[in-house]
Amino acid sequence: MIAKTFSIIPFGYSGIVIEIEGIKSQGLPVFNIVGMASKTVSEARERVKSAIRSSGFIFPDQKLTVNLAPADLEKSGTQLDLPIAINTLIISQQLLQQDIENTVFIGELSLDGSLRPVPGIINVVEKAREAGFQRIFLPSKNFTQASLISGIEIIPAKTLLEIYLHLKHQQLIPIPKAVVKNTGTDSEKSDFSTICGQELAKRALTIAVAGRHNIILSGPPGTGKTALAKSALSLLPPLSIAEQISITKIHSLSHDTTEIIAERPFRSPHHSCSMASLIGGGAKAKPGEISLAHLGVLFLDELLEYPRASLEALRQPLEDHQISISRADRKITYPANFMLIATMNPCPCGYLGDPVHPCTCTETQIRNYQKKLSGPLLDRIDLFVDVSRIDPSCIIDLSWTHNQVSEKVEQPNNHISDVVKNTVTETLELQKHRYGDSNVTNASLSATQINTFANLSISAKKFLDKTANSLNLSARSYLKVIRVARTVADLEQSLEIKPGHLAEALTFRKKTPKTP
Repeated sequence: MIAKTFSIIPFGYSGIVIEIEGIKSQGLPVFNIVGMASKTVSEARERVKSAIRSSGFIFPDQKLTVNLAPADLEKSGTQLDLPIAINTLIISQQLLQQDIENTVFIGELSLDGSLRPVPGIINVVEKAREAGFQRIFLPSKNFTQASLISGIEIIPAKTLLEIYLHLKHQQLIPIPKAVVKNTGTDSEKSDFSTICGQELAKRALTIAVAGRHNIILSGPPGTGKTALAKSALSLLPPLSIAEQISITKIHSLSHDTTEIIAERPFRSPHHSCSMASLIGGGAKAKPGEISLAHLGVLFLDELLEYPRASLEALRQPLEDHQISISRADRKITYPANFMLIATMNPCPCGYLGDPVHPCTCTETQIRNYQKKLSGPLLDRIDLFVDVSRIDPSCIIDLSWTHNQVSEKVEQPNNHISDVVKNTVTETLELQKHRYGDSNVTNASLSATQINTFANLSISAKKFLDKTANSLNLSARSYLKVIRVARTVADLEQSLEIKPGHLAEALTFRKKTPKTP
């Protein structure tokens, strides 16, 4: 008799159904696993054997052969431990084949028979539902993430024995009715109310967040560029359930967490990171920082310190909002719909244009430094903002008395930030209603969509055409100005784009580099 169990392994942003076939035959007691099993899967023999015996079952003293189909696909990871163990129990007739009809098993086994969590669990549960399976057994620590998926019975287990007793209807595993979803950290967020001055930069960030536009903040050290970038996250609206699933799938694949990601990601990789860690890759083609920032913010501090090759690799995901990673045996596509916020110094010493510190760089050094950003990459940036030096005396306010301290701490002055956040949320909801898709924002409009939805007034069209000729705007820059102007108009609740909206959008285009 050939025993059959089913499991699923993550494969890129989806999963693949694996059929485990097992048979016993006459011969010396050997446990063979075939079907392009990697070393971690081959080592499952010892884990399965020990887990079965530790759980009080009998491991058959015969020749056992387990095949993992499809046999031409390499399997890696430890998630196949549990289905192999269940298959062995069926081979030895301690379980019956009809006990596991329409059931998927996934989990890593400890030597004592307990179950450990595995990565990519949402991919697995989604694929199981799509393949028509009715229930799935998985480690209890994976249940929180798995509970995001509906339409399939999810049974969390702590041990192999629990699963056996449940399948035999001797002791059913209780299914949690409600899961406490992760609501993120309690760490204090930076917002506009904590930043002194920089009204132009705040306005640019408001536009950028409201339309999901990419933005670069340039200025001398200590002007608050990093604080401004971090404050952008506080303006983003909360995640929907569909967005939580999408983000949690990616983070689960990267072993980041076993919890639900309920806050928009803010990824800030160091400039020494490799290209593979930034865009994704490696032997197993795992997602990189740009995919981990999906539906959130990718913050590149000191942009010009990153290797040029890494920056050039951002061209395709900035345009297509996804990244395709090709390997000899596979091609994986991950979503990468992130908002890019970058900061940079205007020159190597950092003080070009600073009224206090004179710049010590030569014109050649400045030109070579700024040339690290290629024209095609700059063409994909929507807003450029020069952040100037602020008066340090405005950072700390001592105008209020000691008696006012407790009142101010208990009731922080976040009114301005709340108003801006509400305006941004309303603008994003307006775009969702206009385009009929929450994934489409003003920043991602195609040329066809711009013709349909931009609603340029006649005077605005004439103004833009005249300005585009004088500024030598490329076709991509021309469209980006319209996208930014559409966001400016939405913030003012204007149905059509007017010349004033285009004028403000044009003020944030890339200027000619300064020289000392």
